[in-house]
Amino acid sequence: MKDINPEDFKVTSPVNLADIPTTYDLDASEKKIEKELEDVREDLGDWQNTMYAHDKYAVLVCLQGMDTAGKDSLIREVFKDFNARGVVVHSFKVPTDKERGHDYLWRHYIALPERGKFGVFNRTHYENVLVTRVHPEYIMSENIPHINSVDDIDEVFWTKRFEQIRNFEKHIAQNGTIIFKFYLHLSKEEQRKRLLRRLEKEEKNWKFSAGDLKERQLWDNYIACYQDAINKTSVDHAPWYVVPADDKPTARYIVAKTLCDTLKAFEDIQEPELDDETKENLHLYKEQLEKE
Repeated sequence: MKDINPEDFKVTSPVNLADIPTTYDLDASEKKIEKELEDVREDLGDWQNTMYAHDKYAVLVCLQGMDTAGKDSLIREVFKDFNARGVVVHSFKVPTDKERGHDYLWRHYIALPERGKFGVFNRTHYENVLVTRVHPEYIMSENIPHINSVDDIDEVFWTKRFEQIRNFEKHIAQNGTIIFKFYLHLSKEEQRKRLLRRLEKEEKNWKFSAGDLKERQLWDNYIACYQDAINKTSVDHAPWYVVPADDKPTARYIVAKTLCDTLKAFEDIQEPELDDETKENLHLYKEQLEKE
């Protein structure tokens, strides 16, 4: 099986999504890929335990992609071997009335992971420069001062919003949150096939919405917005990774390997050492328990 380098998927200079393949050949069978994923996710689970004991860092994993890109199943398969207390997943839907009563980043701030834990955002704060940019009328529900009509939502507005998002990520990174942002790069043809499967398989019908087809008509608009967002916000402390997503097992492995290899480079994350007195008396504590 091909050994991958996470840097190959990392955005370090402006990208054109049309030039990036939506497939990637790992030169291995699906069974082999799944076995390799098992090994990597076990390592990730062990690393999270160490991070929990160290108690100085948190990890935020942001997942974005077009409908049917495979976000839900990726979360299930990549984080399967984590201790249940070690990872919290948030799926952000349409903002509630309470959430709309605050600024658009508020609900993301309060969902951030605690030190020692992983947080996974299934759809993220980037929806606020993706869906709302394709449908600027959604911005009106935010009741922002000086935004009285859709005509007021101009390029200056989006420039400020990107700046706010960059500042949000810079702030949490400086305070110990390690940020990963993954764009699951799906082809339009593969999305068509996956939507058809939702219609053809009765057990998957519940996943289908007529709205999926309406949004599909706006494919080019969404891709343009994704590309702009990625290019304007991929920085060293909060990088984007463009992950080929037409094959789900491959995408899951790339994400897991990227997380594992990158996190292992944090050499300061170690389990705390016992104090000298406890260390010296370990044999006594052991004897005490054995005599009970």
